[in-house]
Amino acid sequence: MNVKHTRKILIGMILFGSMLFGGVTVQVLGSGGPESGDKRASSAYIVWVDGKARVLVDFGGGAALRFEEAGARIGDLDLILLTHLHIDHTADLPALIKSSFFVRRRRDLPLYGPSQNHLMPSTAVFAKRLFDSQQGAWQYMGDFLDGSASYRLIPHTVPASHKIRRIYANRGITVDAVSVHHGPIPALAYRVNVEGKSITFSGDMNGAYHTLERLAKGSDILIAHNAVPKGAQGVAASLHMTPDTIGRIARQAGVKLLVLSHRMLRTLGREHETQKEIRKYYKGKLKFANDLSRYRL
Repeated sequence: MNVKHTRKILIGMILFGSMLFGGVTVQVLGSGGPESGDKRASSAYIVWVDGKARVLVDFGGGAALRFEEAGARIGDLDLILLTHLHIDHTADLPALIKSSFFVRRRRDLPLYGPSQNHLMPSTAVFAKRLFDSQQGAWQYMGDFLDGSASYRLIPHTVPASHKIRRIYANRGITVDAVSVHHGPIPALAYRVNVEGKSITFSGDMNGAYHTLERLAKGSDILIAHNAVPKGAQGVAASLHMTPDTIGRIARQAGVKLLVLSHRMLRTLGREHETQKEIRKYYKGKLKFANDLSRYRL
């Protein structure tokens, strides 16, 4: 089989996949966390609209490979959303931006994320520390910030607030954001609305602010992070939702489908226990995500 024929087959498979998953779907690129040994990529998600990857949420380690395996194209992206700046949510961002050099993207690419505190830079400063042409870790990528590349990566820092605010509205997509409690780390949850459908992404959080249930109200899908098991205490519980908290939030929000992601070694293998805790409160549809899992709205 020659290269030309192989390429035609691959293109045909991608087009078939686009037709099969028309409308709005959400795909889990990475369903794991920051640890080794779980055989999963770290947190990353795509919102697909009519076969095109339009919204990217987080992009942790391993996500660049999953992005390719999913058939996504950076030229189709309208925006990137970062829930927070931990390594397992951002590590593959430089690889993604570098790859765009080879695809002739022309549209600017907005990047949204949280504000700073004593532990974390703002999203705008984070992007500058990565790519600034004078002081960035990858100085040679500075043209993606200063406008001399084929497009600009435009970082936006979302101020911390318990009030839900609309941060993006363009090309039929709107995004709402609100602060969530992830221990001492500035963090956001997002609701992506498109074609009358909505997906809410919890990111990492423990529920202490009681903002996620308001943001997710009536969502078609809530992607919640199942990083700690029943009875978690101490630092783990200050950073992440226990299963009963996930169940309460899903019930209060009245979501149609609850998807559990960010599955770590301490929760893998405990799905029955997790589901039992969640079912005390939430009776709707429930799925445990794996890398490349895809859900139609």
